Amino acid sequence: MIDSKMSMLENLSQSWINAKQTEQVSIDTRRAIEDELVRLLAVDSSEEGTDTRTIGLYDVKIVNRLTRKVDSDKIQEIAAEHGLSEHLSQLLRWKPEINMTVWKRADERITKPLLGAVTTTPGRPSFTITRN
Repeated sequence: MIDSKMSMLENLSQSWINAKQTEQVSIDTRRAIEDELVRLLAVDSSEEGTDTRTIGLYDVKIVNRLTRKVDSDKIQEIAAEHGLSEHLSQLLRWKPEINMTVWKRADERITKPLLGAVTTTPGRPSFTITRN
């Protein structure tokens, strides 16, 4: 029984490795195709928005997004300098995140009362499997 379970686990581990390799090849292939489409369709990556183009039998929808990162300390400082602080809550979403390294080291007298504002749910486990 133990040998069959071990064999099954080894087979699943190898199947997982195979699937990850296939997945990575598929991702790389798709991204290469997308890069070529961007080149051939002369997509301006500095422009944000959606563009749909008909190419023969295909409608190709291209969604261009720009990534924006905000330095929260700096934007609050600038807003205060210009009397704009009251607008920040409408213009920005504030997303507090736990710094687990600091949280775990902090005194429980600090963290325990704050737990009422923290929801913890299990995430999907991640795996890294390598063959010996």
